Amino acid sequence: MKNPLRFLTLALFLAITSLITLPAQAAGTTGVLTDYAENKVIDALIRGQTLGAPATWYVALFTDTCSDSAAGTEVSTTGTAYARQAVTASLANWAGTQGAGTTVASSGTNATTSNNGVITWSASTAAWGTVQSVGLMDSSTAGNRWICINLTASLSVPGSGYTISFAAGQLSFQLDSN
Repeated sequence: MKNPLRFLTLALFLAITSLITLPAQAAGTTGVLTDYAENKVIDALIRGQTLGAPATWYVALFTDTCSDSAAGTEVSTTGTAYARQAVTASLANWAGTQGAGTTVASSGTNATTSNNGVITWSASTAAWGTVQSVGLMDSSTAGNRWICINLTASLSVPGSGYTISFAAGQLSFQLDSN
């Protein structure tokens, strides 16, 4: 083989751009890399460009189901006390593929990761609507959604005093490794 790194890069690219699925016990049913993320991966792995993955992921809530191409409708920040929740991209904050709660580099075979810590939003001060999906964003406001995950059950926030929280391991997704 002339360039084994190129072969490994292609294999990684194929794994990353495949559909992401969630285990049944997770908060969501399906997740996908968005078109934005797919383009970044192609450019980085095949075209020699910098991936530019964020050092911090901002977890956002959406009132519609998501797809790889739709921008989605994020919960309003106007008068609602809603804000994206920052989770640093690190071994400590996201599980390795060998199992939930692990904090070392991935060595598993199931291509699954999940949050290692609780992710909680402030209590609502007004209605947020019905939350149907979660997005991993590259900015605290605006920016780009890299991953979207549809929830197995919607979460209604009809007024003030409601708090949304994902326990450790609950926000899980799997890169298809077939």
